[in-house]
Amino acid sequence: MKERNEKIPDPKEIEKEIGDFLSKKFGGSVKMVSPLLVPHEVSPEKVEKPAPKKTKINFDLKPEELISYLDQYIVKQDNAKAILATKICTHFNRIKRAETSCDDMSDMVGHIKNNILMFGPTGVGKTYIIKLIANKIQVPFVKGDATKFSETGYVGGDVEDLVRDLVREADGDIELAQYGIIYIDEIDKIASNRNIIGVDVSRSGVQRALLKPMEETEVDLKVPHDPISMIQEIERFRKTGKRDKRAVNTSNILFIMSGAFGDLARIVKKRIAHQEIGFGAKIKNYRDEIDFLQKVKAEDLIEFGFETEFVGRLPVRAVFEKLTEEDLFEILKNPSNPIILGKKLDFAAYDINVKFENEALRILAEKAFNENTGARGLVSAVEGALLLFEKKLPSSDIKKFPVTVSVIEDPEKSLEHMMLSSNRSNLHETFEKIAREEKEYIISYLDSNKKNLSEKYGLTLTPSRIEVVASYYSNHTMDIEKVINKIKSYYDDIKKIELIFFKNNDINVVLEDDAIDFIIEQFEKNDTTVEDYYEQLEDDFKHGLNLIREKTGKNRFFITRSALLNPEAYISQLYKDELSHNLLPDV
Repeated sequence: MKERNEKIPDPKEIEKEIGDFLSKKFGGSVKMVSPLLVPHEVSPEKVEKPAPKKTKINFDLKPEELISYLDQYIVKQDNAKAILATKICTHFNRIKRAETSCDDMSDMVGHIKNNILMFGPTGVGKTYIIKLIANKIQVPFVKGDATKFSETGYVGGDVEDLVRDLVREADGDIELAQYGIIYIDEIDKIASNRNIIGVDVSRSGVQRALLKPMEETEVDLKVPHDPISMIQEIERFRKTGKRDKRAVNTSNILFIMSGAFGDLARIVKKRIAHQEIGFGAKIKNYRDEIDFLQKVKAEDLIEFGFETEFVGRLPVRAVFEKLTEEDLFEILKNPSNPIILGKKLDFAAYDINVKFENEALRILAEKAFNENTGARGLVSAVEGALLLFEKKLPSSDIKKFPVTVSVIEDPEKSLEHMMLSSNRSNLHETFEKIAREEKEYIISYLDSNKKNLSEKYGLTLTPSRIEVVASYYSNHTMDIEKVINKIKSYYDDIKKIELIFFKNNDINVVLEDDAIDFIIEQFEKNDTTVEDYYEQLEDDFKHGLNLIREKTGKNRFFITRSALLNPEAYISQLYKDELSHNLLPDV
């Protein structure tokens, strides 16, 4: 044990040591030119105990809450949504409990992380659903392609680079990065080739390189053989006098992997047929590949070409279904889908309002389905159909663009027809008709989901409020979540008016739901502020309500929509009602 009064090295000696090291490493091309700052020796009595560790995530989502969130954006895939939401919620709630309770399970032998393996054809929403979850949880998220990585030492990317990318996504916050999600697509492409005799080094090597990060390891942020990392380390040493090892622990990082797994269903089918024939049973009729993938076992994945240890680190499996033409139509109809919202934003950049006819969406869904690329084909179908209009309409005076069947089927003729000034009236009528249909659909959607949406956003969706939300959606390019949040912020502001009125006048006014919805409409249409509307409310009701309070002692008044529209009639009727009940003098 060192003595406390042992001599501290002289700064010049340390500088000489580092200079010798740099000279050997870089041949004199890098030199130390600044004096080192050596920290003073600190007495043990003065060392403060570190503050209790606080978790970086404030996670309290339940599986059903996350499923409800995903339902707003993802069509179909109910089983996959349930598996992903449940296991991801469990993963982060376990982390939260471990860091906020007295339970110490860090050294538990056999702890298995809920890493997830997803199966499904291209374009069914595998990447999209993970991005949605990471955004909802607000943890760092990175995506990698399995074919771009190789085992350390071979040509290609290092799998540990994904962990370092998490730190960049977390703006350098290592602790936050340690709660991140790493998503690796096309994982089926690193399965060993079963036609190769011997070890398929290029593929099985990547699997082995992933084993430790998927479980628990320390990934050094300093990239080996990287001069920049070396210089950064020297700079930190110059400032602190310490050689701190900056590393990321992967024990809480969730790994999610996906692939199409084209031949896997055949392997499962072969196993099931062999087992059932062996027992003298009949082979069941399975619908398609999805039915077989639902029955996948570890032995099937091993035969597919994965290492036994690699399969063991992916205990959770979720299968995505192939999307039908009707599913693609429902995706386009979904009020929160990014494809149609994105196209509306494209035209809005030129102050052009665009609405889509239902039958036009059906044709686009049919075109995408024929491409056989799932939801991914919707983007190219929409882009291809509207590119001509996106090119031409910004140079015209057209500000309302109805996307009809004729627009999709014969774009050149439709554009020529739109450009004729004599057809503008018909164009406007068509647009308004489609806008009404869109609003009616949104009202129906909100009514069908009002219970879940009301609970989620803390906003009672009365019939009049559903009308307000639908109108706001129709007039703005936002998904349903953002629209409801906006209406909720208006609602909260309006409730403040009641408090201000009571504080300034000692009169308790209660704005009924239909009155609140009316005020929200004014906020949207007239760009009215809370302060503006409070002044109007005080001008309309202060003196009349004060008079009734003085005569009757009554101090609580309910303001309806009709009262806001005609304050004088409301005060007059209220006075008459109180006159009959309390025999007030007629004035």
